[in-house]
Amino acid sequence: MTTTGKPPISFWVVSVIAFVWNLMGVFNYLNQAYNQEAILETLDQAQREVFEGIPAWATAAFALAVFSGTIGSIGLLLRKKWARPFFIVSFVTALAQFIHWLFISDAVAAFGSSTYAMPLLILAIGLYLISFSKRAATNGWLK
Repeated sequence: MTTTGKPPISFWVVSVIAFVWNLMGVFNYLNQAYNQEAILETLDQAQREVFEGIPAWATAAFALAVFSGTIGSIGLLLRKKWARPFFIVSFVTALAQFIHWLFISDAVAAFGSSTYAMPLLILAIGLYLISFSKRAATNGWLK
């Protein structure tokens, strides 16, 4: 059953927070892509080797994750149903990136067990945004 109508304030709060969250991801990607020397200077040798060993496909997955998440957030703010597929792409590409980071590279050995925290948080938020955009479409808040 679908209903139509004006979305509640909570829809707008979540949409704005999602947009800001994804913009922070874009900032982190751009910082990593264009500020590598400064980042490398802060790392010890083991961490540096992990960071320098990130393959192009994992970097591409990072870019796709943050930019598709941002586009999905813009879709929410514009009340468009196409937001959900962008959140799905963002989740899948973030998952691919984190599989490499946590299970293929030596990131956990180099950075410690706290390395799991941010990927788990990002994936949880990604799942929430997929669910939220589906619920918003079902409620008729997205066109």
